Amino acid sequence: MAAAQGRLSDGAGGMDDAKGTEEEARHKGSHNGSNPSGASGGNGTSGGSGGTGGSTAPPAFAAAVEALRAVRLRPQIEVEATRAPQRLAPHAYALEAAVVDGDEDLADGRLVLLHDPAGHEAWHGTFRLVTLVRAELEPEMAADPLLPDVCWSWLTGALQARGLTYGEPSGTVTRASSHYFGGLSARPSASQIEIRASWTPREGLGGVPDTAAHLSSWCDLLAQVAGLPPAAPGDASVVTLPQRRGPQSR
Repeated sequence: MAAAQGRLSDGAGGMDDAKGTEEEARHKGSHNGSNPSGASGGNGTSGGSGGTGGSTAPPAFAAAVEALRAVRLRPQIEVEATRAPQRLAPHAYALEAAVVDGDEDLADGRLVLLHDPAGHEAWHGTFRLVTLVRAELEPEMAADPLLPDVCWSWLTGALQARGLTYGEPSGTVTRASSHYFGGLSARPSASQIEIRASWTPREGLGGVPDTAAHLSSWCDLLAQVAGLPPAAPGDASVVTLPQRRGPQSR
């Protein structure tokens, strides 16, 4: 899977070199398309692929991770556990995903669940979700001055469409263009959109957030950025992405 390799950062330090400050923690941030369970080694809640944070995970974190691993997704989205960041929180679990069409990637991203049992002042809670989502765009679409606002509304709309309550949302929408010269001049210009965001999920019974619903809403965002039609017809909160570039080779 050609999943997102960029750093989940807001400029205050990258995901891999974070020092654990409030701003870094605020912003930073094999399952198949039908069932992401069992992809990580061990119990997936600490150490190795997917998780960090000591030999024994707190019950709330273990339950939140187990819920992530049990989610069923639409077949175009491939999800697998990946190594979680080491220094953002005492416990972390990470997933990477790609929206695929045959052998082509339409969009990719990374979702990280952070947990600090003692609570975190910047989060206003004990859990935090952090994401990076990116996709290629047609240059004309990338030039639309309203694109960043629309992309941010896709994120908040995906959460609201599933009735999720969350707090302290924060993030950036970045568009970048590449133009090729000399020996690379035959390549067409390329434009990319990146959504980097984090939010605090509401904690439910036993202090456990509904991570399954948050993962599903995140995958709704991925599908939307990739230009796929909504899984549930008639959902007015879903806006398809026009003029997107053709599928990218994996």
